[in-house]
Amino acid sequence: MWRKPLERRLAEQRRAGLWRERAVVAARGAGSPSDDDTCLRDFAGNDYLGLARDPRLAEAQAEGARRHGAGGRASHLVSGHLAPHHALEERLAALVGRPRALLFSTGYMANLAVLQVLGEGTTLLQDRLNHASLLDGARLAGARSRRFHHGDLGDLERLLERGNAETPRLIVSDGVFSMDGDVADIAGLAETARGHGACLAIDDAHGIGVLGDHGDGCVGHKHDSTRVPVLTGTLGKALGSAGAFVAGDATLIDAMIQFARPYIYTTAQPPGIACATLRALDILAEEPERRRRLHDHIAYWRQGAAALGLPLMASDTPIQPLLLGDCIRTLRWRDALRRRGFLVGAIRPPTVPRHQARLRITLSAAHERHELDALLETLAELASCDPQEVAS
Repeated sequence: MWRKPLERRLAEQRRAGLWRERAVVAARGAGSPSDDDTCLRDFAGNDYLGLARDPRLAEAQAEGARRHGAGGRASHLVSGHLAPHHALEERLAALVGRPRALLFSTGYMANLAVLQVLGEGTTLLQDRLNHASLLDGARLAGARSRRFHHGDLGDLERLLERGNAETPRLIVSDGVFSMDGDVADIAGLAETARGHGACLAIDDAHGIGVLGDHGDGCVGHKHDSTRVPVLTGTLGKALGSAGAFVAGDATLIDAMIQFARPYIYTTAQPPGIACATLRALDILAEEPERRRRLHDHIAYWRQGAAALGLPLMASDTPIQPLLLGDCIRTLRWRDALRRRGFLVGAIRPPTVPRHQARLRITLSAAHERHELDALLETLAELASCDPQEVAS
């Protein structure tokens, strides 16, 4: 009974140009040397500071596994909360200027946990372009969820004014939007929340390590717990390891420990991963030149892409999408880039709205300037072709 409906859905997915693939590629990583011409230059990942392949993280992970074991063994609440986990939580809290932090195995789980705990009996107001984990978290909470126009504080105000002021309200937004690369107006969101007695939660997955004076993200020390009471961040992007955290005051973190099902019923993160992240935080503090180099790359890229007339979206972060609109055209460009040695993401609905398919190009401090030039040159060639000829 279940097979034929699934086969119909799969066939339609292919026809619409929305088929998702897990291509096994020999990606070099940003700036990684290779003697193999078939390896691809990675402009698709989120390794913004080039730490994922740093041998110091690999050694820290290996040493952590030797000392503490390969796996977490149990949940944090049973016997899985080890010394590296505890140390990492303290370091993350200090990084973002919060009293406490709680470690999760993935960013998806952290966001599910926040909304499951805070969403019950609450009206959620979410930016339309929030990450899927935030939208799914609202479903897990069974909360009433309203979505305001992307970045539109006026629309958020209207929703707040129409709602019942007696019902708790939680405003939720990405910090850096993962598919557009733009940054939320954190100050405006915080002021709107304050004016309506609402709580504000920010997911700063793509800001941690990249933005802020010390890599503390787009929230960090600029907006304390009184303005942004709930903060989540991930460790598998700029910090080059894996996992995530929720940061806030003692009440929030205690509530997560007591009530968050994605935390209570999950085996703890492998301790070696926590050790690698601790080393990444050392490097983040010791080598600020990585962030400077990354932002120099962003400025250079945008200047070059604008000069070529490429369809850039408005982003000053490492996420630099080219808006192509049509799914088939986006796939052709992606495939042509792959044949020329570049790994770039082709993002299509439902991840982005209809008619907004795009190439999601991401920059890293580990990229070399000549790699940026080579990608720009190839994109200029594709832009000069008729869309039907790109596949040739």
